[in-house]
Amino acid sequence: MAAINYSVLDLATVIEGHTIADSFNYSVANAQQAEALGYTRYWFAEHHNMVSVASSATSLVIGHIAGHTSTIRVGSGGIMLPNHSPLVIAEQFGTLETFYPGRIDLGLGRAPGSDQATALAIRGENMNAAFHFPQDVESLQHYFAGDHPNGVSAVPGEGLDIPIWILGSSLDSAKLAAAKGLPYAFASHFAPAYFLQAIELYRNTFKPSRYLAEPYVMACVNVVAADTDTEAQYLATSLKQLFKGIITGRRQPLPPPVDSMNGIWSTAEREAAMQMLTYSFFGSKNTVQTQLNDFISRTGINELMATSHIYDQDARLKSYRLLAEALNA
Repeated sequence: MAAINYSVLDLATVIEGHTIADSFNYSVANAQQAEALGYTRYWFAEHHNMVSVASSATSLVIGHIAGHTSTIRVGSGGIMLPNHSPLVIAEQFGTLETFYPGRIDLGLGRAPGSDQATALAIRGENMNAAFHFPQDVESLQHYFAGDHPNGVSAVPGEGLDIPIWILGSSLDSAKLAAAKGLPYAFASHFAPAYFLQAIELYRNTFKPSRYLAEPYVMACVNVVAADTDTEAQYLATSLKQLFKGIITGRRQPLPPPVDSMNGIWSTAEREAAMQMLTYSFFGSKNTVQTQLNDFISRTGINELMATSHIYDQDARLKSYRLLAEALNA
């Protein structure tokens, strides 16, 4: 596993009893440690109207983290492009790339990153924007290439080499990434259903481009590593409670772990949550190493991105340290 790239997805998670400012400070510390441990990239995801997620102004958070690190790539996992004008995103990421040359990634998704009412508040009357996602990706590429769509230039942005990734959880996203010859990142940390089918489709239909000669697959998974399997399972109850809130529509900041989930979720809620958590790896360093070795061998992914919703900041830092050790063993 030492040959595989490994990265972090951070949602600037809001933790029960802590402030949003705390979340951003924790992200800085996490990113600085990730850089020291050899992680390839540190990404944030655009979500809105979620009490547990503080990365809604994704471009701003990326700039903050890039400014507090020096070598690790920082980017979006992703920007929900239908929420924005391609020109504005080209300018924002052109600005970031100008500030931090060679360090900025632009991952793109087509979902709203929230509920329909919030999507309406963001997009106004343009609620069909997702249907134009392929064309918007192409427009973004034209802005970076300096092709001047409609006579308009992206300044900053034009002429800059900013890697574009297609993110998704469906076959449609796999088809688009393959057709455009772009790297593909799958959201297997919460939407595992089409993972294996999508990456197979992507590889089988991939068309080489000036951006990428061969398919490149990144899978995002949940990881909670600790000194023992028992401790890791205990820490992971915070994530399980978070997913229960997603399923029931009663979202909350990340809660502290509990000794048992019995009485906290129903059988139906448990089954739904555990299906969403199919690609989750909880355990000691050796356990996580064994599980991930099997996962990487079976899927043939090129890069692993881990997200770790852990209540205690020290425990989260330790989890990422143990994961790096497991992947480099």
